[in-house]
Amino acid sequence: MNPASVFSSRNIIVIGAASGAGAPDAATAEGPDALRHYRVFHDTPLQHVEWDAILRMPREAQDTPLHAVRALGERLAAEVERILQTGNFPLVVGGDHSCAIGTWSGVHRVLADRGPLGLIWIDAHMDSHTFATTPSGQIHGMPLAVLLGHGEAALTSIDGAEAKLLPEHVCLIGVRSYEAGEAALLHRLGVRVFEMDEVRRRGLATVFDEALAIVRQGTAGFGVSVDLDALDPEEEPGVGTPVPGGLRRAELAAVLSRLRGDPGFVAMEIVEYNPRRDRGHATADAAGALAGAITPL
Repeated sequence: MNPASVFSSRNIIVIGAASGAGAPDAATAEGPDALRHYRVFHDTPLQHVEWDAILRMPREAQDTPLHAVRALGERLAAEVERILQTGNFPLVVGGDHSCAIGTWSGVHRVLADRGPLGLIWIDAHMDSHTFATTPSGQIHGMPLAVLLGHGEAALTSIDGAEAKLLPEHVCLIGVRSYEAGEAALLHRLGVRVFEMDEVRRRGLATVFDEALAIVRQGTAGFGVSVDLDALDPEEEPGVGTPVPGGLRRAELAAVLSRLRGDPGFVAMEIVEYNPRRDRGHATADAAGALAGAITPL
């Protein structure tokens, strides 16, 4: 069967993850509702796309950010598992990036019997702190470390105690703001990091090809996690933690379009949309454009 027809036979199911407890600005929790209201995943030429639930922090777990992030992560992991098991493609829309713990824990669970999960993490930040290294205490700066098996047991044990990712199957693209503690962890683990300077020097297309080789090698499938702050805030201001000098929407959409029809591409998330900081729905439109880039026409 043609790989493109395999992909197009999967519905893309959008899951909202209204996560704000992991970030200093809780307005990111409003992102999924705003994106659904703006219909950015409907006004592009997408076929086979439908919204599922918007998952929210359970009221009984809102006493601390840790409890809230864990509770939402468990719910999200279960929903991602359910959608994958029905043969469809989950597109998780956040919310702050702490929701990634749930997204990729759920994907890992489904793939575990077949092999490891690969992941491309597109972000201005490394998101690889633990409570021992974080200067801010914010959990949205920790999800990649958690998925690699490092950090608070309440988070690393979501959907199973094992690490959800192996370092050799992970890479980061677009990094330009980080602290020494998280950089040291990724360096020690041997995770490939394409900082923004390297992306500009070599070109995003070349870097993305290398990243794909990393996440495909020896894995049962791979996903892409896009933090919208990877984009340049001059063009896309509606994010939780903007950092100057990022990627342009068009260039990121162009490389993501290479994933159309790839049966090994099993899930994607787009996170950190903050509607209160957006201008004229520009960043909301960017989220739609990135989703549209992976969708067969």
